[in-house]
Amino acid sequence: MTATITAPPSNSTRLALRRLYFARFVFAIAWAALFAATSSPVESFALVLLVIYPAFDVVAAVIDTRTSSDRKSYGALYLNVAMSAVTAVVMAVVGDDTKGILLVWGAWAITAGAVQLAVGIMRRALGGQLPMMLSGGISILAGTFIATSAQNAESVSMIAGYAVLGGVFFLVSALRLGRPARPVAEAVS
Repeated sequence: MTATITAPPSNSTRLALRRLYFARFVFAIAWAALFAATSSPVESFALVLLVIYPAFDVVAAVIDTRTSSDRKSYGALYLNVAMSAVTAVVMAVVGDDTKGILLVWGAWAITAGAVQLAVGIMRRALGGQLPMMLSGGISILAGTFIATSAQNAESVSMIAGYAVLGGVFFLVSALRLGRPARPVAEAVS
């Protein structure tokens, strides 16, 4: 087995992802503030926000595939588009049922986290992906917690905390993408 050094990915991909991650941070923080202020009890505005969040994830994943030259992550991103679109529709159907909201959100957080973790691993040569990998893993854990707490929950406000944490990870990753990428050694058989 020998090691080869691959050149860092293009700056245009890094810059496009950096802008997208900053936008996702701003969206997540603004969304969480609005949701925290309106989610108890769950009424019309909070229901709209519950549909908007996964719908925004669809848009972000589509932008990601169109601006990134990282073709090996496209399959996972398209899977995320499908899962997030279904989640947005199901959220609209669930309505103000606290248990249903938390079950659907938890399931989505688990699957979206798994995709985010996989994409972060595929993009590790790009740099700035460790926060995305950590965020994906934490999303899996948080989704499990959200779904398992649904039975006894009286509020859905914990979802705002989930959004804030995800937003912070996008910010950290965006900041890390601002640093120059280093060549990556890959083992070749």
